[in-house]
Amino acid sequence: MGVASIASNRGVGSSALTNIHFLLLYVAMLVAAAGNTALQSIMPAIGREIGVDDFYVAVAYTWSAVLWVLLAPFWAEKSDHHGRKTLTMMGVSGFVLSMTLCGIVLFGGLHRWISGPVTFGLFALFRAIYGGLGCATPSATQAYLASKTRRSGRVSALSALASSFGLGTIIGPAVAPLFVLPIVGLAGPLFAFALIAAAVFISISLWLPNDRVGRRVGHGAAMSYPSLASTPTGASVTAATSPRRHKRLGWNDPRIRPWIIAGVVAGHAQAATLTCIGFFVIDRLHLPASGSEGPIAIVMMAGAVATLGAQWGIIPRLAVSPRALILWGAVIAAAGLIGTMLANELYGITLGFAVASLGFGFTRPGFTAGASLAVPLAEQGAVAGVITSANGISYVLAPALGIGLYGRQHELPFTAFAFLLLLLALVGRRRLAV
Repeated sequence: MGVASIASNRGVGSSALTNIHFLLLYVAMLVAAAGNTALQSIMPAIGREIGVDDFYVAVAYTWSAVLWVLLAPFWAEKSDHHGRKTLTMMGVSGFVLSMTLCGIVLFGGLHRWISGPVTFGLFALFRAIYGGLGCATPSATQAYLASKTRRSGRVSALSALASSFGLGTIIGPAVAPLFVLPIVGLAGPLFAFALIAAAVFISISLWLPNDRVGRRVGHGAAMSYPSLASTPTGASVTAATSPRRHKRLGWNDPRIRPWIIAGVVAGHAQAATLTCIGFFVIDRLHLPASGSEGPIAIVMMAGAVATLGAQWGIIPRLAVSPRALILWGAVIAAAGLIGTMLANELYGITLGFAVASLGFGFTRPGFTAGASLAVPLAEQGAVAGVITSANGISYVLAPALGIGLYGRQHELPFTAFAFLLLLLALVGRRRLAV
């Protein structure tokens, strides 16, 4: 199904946006998601090739994730004042600049022009450009679409736009090995996605109409930190379509606290094991660093497809409560992590990780819907902000925690987080509202 078909079927055709304008917004989100997951699929190989400890490869993303969580609401607010097209272009330009500089640094490290620690120190610094500026794109594109769409079709249109992240998580790992070219080597995917994003930037500047600055017709919501887990769950859509609320809803509000805790626990399990899976593929299959990007991409693609299969195919067809989604999702994800840990060949690892991702595909919509249903309509924007922060916070500490456990024993993060997920299912059975 093409983007034009998605737009027409989801209500965009009845809005003030043409399919071409929707396509520009869609691709702005798609290229960021694809570029980020492509980067995740090759970073374990790059780290091993340069000779940097796995831990430092994992924590190189941390500062970027922190900036994403802190600054996404700021840029969402600024888009109301400075124009959504301007903020969209700023976010895309941040992605282009970050990927280009990171590619140059990694290219230098791979050719031993700079040392490993300096390489990843600079990588973390330049990656932070994306965390600080790139987070403007989701908020601005959602706000632009919301301001051009009638209320009756807004939720469908925003859901269609949010699907770009899920599609990007499949495309990124799929095409990343194609850009590992003779001259640029493993740094090739970064330069390739920087060029693609530059073309998107030029297209937006030329063909996306300027929105009216100062109008507060629709507002954006910060999406979770883009990764394999960044699939549409409704939080950002709800935030962009609900009324503003002046009193901030706290994480410790008793109505939503059990759901948020469940989301944070499951999110940490997913983020930690996602960080480790590339290294696990290399070590379990005894692969050389150079050439391992293909098998890693296969495993990550299988995980992305399973997650989207859960959220786009299974959940819409089943009348399952949020509580059941979390409980069953946690058990399925735990089983998948155990299966991944026990596998000794690519097929087994791929199948195990796909099952785990299927489970995570249940837990995230489960806690999102549970928290949303726990508060009235007037507080939907506020709870969506809390949900978004809960999603993003998982990518601050969990990668370092996961790779720290992996450094002690390769099976340990999968065992530990499988146990944590089973504990979540046990406690959630008593604490989560039916």
